[in-house]
Amino acid sequence: MLGAPGRFALLFDLDGTLIDSIGLLLACMRDAFAERVRRPTEAEWVAGIGTPLREQLAPWCDGVDDVEQLVGRYRDYQDRHLEATTTAYPGVTEAIAWARGAGHALGLVTSKGRGMTARSLRHVGLADAFDTVVTVEDTVRHKPHPAPVELALARLEIPCTRALFVGDSPHDMHAGRAARVRTAAAQWGPFTRDQLAVAAPDYWLDRMSQLPDTVADLLRRQPAG
Repeated sequence: MLGAPGRFALLFDLDGTLIDSIGLLLACMRDAFAERVRRPTEAEWVAGIGTPLREQLAPWCDGVDDVEQLVGRYRDYQDRHLEATTTAYPGVTEAIAWARGAGHALGLVTSKGRGMTARSLRHVGLADAFDTVVTVEDTVRHKPHPAPVELALARLEIPCTRALFVGDSPHDMHAGRAARVRTAAAQWGPFTRDQLAVAAPDYWLDRMSQLPDTVADLLRRQPAG
């Protein structure tokens, strides 16, 4: 049973945490805005990574139809280049295999769409790695709101007191804290330590191989009984 005593819920963001897709996301943005004067800088685009695509695009568009036009162009580029420009970060597949072997429940919490999420996971060999996958289609409100994290925990039937959310963005850390779970900041993504520090993560990860020690510390801190 997913909520069995002693089992921890380990939740992960996708882009910038499990898969190195940041270069692709920036290339998608550059292609989508190639013929436009009003466009985000790369720093402004990176700041929004981890939030839904339409929310990222909206400040640079003139209404809903304009957003949809850019969504189509962005996703067309992504569709054509995903496999060639996306890899799992070092240590990710090993850490996920360790977590499954240790009996923990695994959840993915991403602002990516369901189709691209599934395709990305297949590409890096993680298609069957997670007990639940929460995408942008699964909640009305999105990170940094806690709703996606709370939905993952509800599906796993594990309380927030026995959960850790690993992510690379302040949006992940804020969502985790709002959902009252422990958070671990992955420092290999596009955000600096200073940018992540404002969201006060409970743990800092320099590499994914630190996950077992982080979970061991969490388990030691659990109240007796």
